[in-house]
Amino acid sequence: MHIRLPLHYFRALACALVKSLPHTWNRASVLSAVLLLAACSEPATAPGAGDTPAGDSPPAAFNTSLNMKDFMNLILDPAADVLWDSAGWVDSRESGYEELYPTTDEQWDYVRRHSALLIEIGNMLALPGRALDNDAWLTYANGLSQAGALAMEAAALQNKEDFFQAGAQLYNVCTACHQAYNPEITSKFATN
Repeated sequence: MHIRLPLHYFRALACALVKSLPHTWNRASVLSAVLLLAACSEPATAPGAGDTPAGDSPPAAFNTSLNMKDFMNLILDPAADVLWDSAGWVDSRESGYEELYPTTDEQWDYVRRHSALLIEIGNMLALPGRALDNDAWLTYANGLSQAGALAMEAAALQNKEDFFQAGAQLYNVCTACHQAYNPEITSKFATN
């Protein structure tokens, strides 16, 4: 029967023993014995770590049960809309010229947080079980993350032009992905 104890256990034991021993005991001998026990002990491993051959780790389990329509409507669209609603300008007869860019530090922080979400949403789209293929889908997911990173950097610098360009890149990635994987949605936007 082997008992596996981590090395930090033996270190703590040695420190406790050395501190509590009477001065008449040879502390060096006790410390040496504890360290010898530690050296003879097998290294501790995480539960299940020795169950698979080296390099063959079990695949990670991700909950990707949210369908793609809900993923887009509940997760991706709201984050993208924050960027698109916060960049550019509107010029109308009713209200005249109006810039949409953030005007306070708090507003720039808000769009920066949503930009960070887009980076991670791109990663979520690439997860096994959600990625539709290992080709163009992953290219679009990576492009989404890149657009999010550009927007995040532009928001941190409060650079309106770069923020606008990041929104344009996001639009291009979304449009290309929709054309490849959901052409019906592209035609719906064209008619509205």
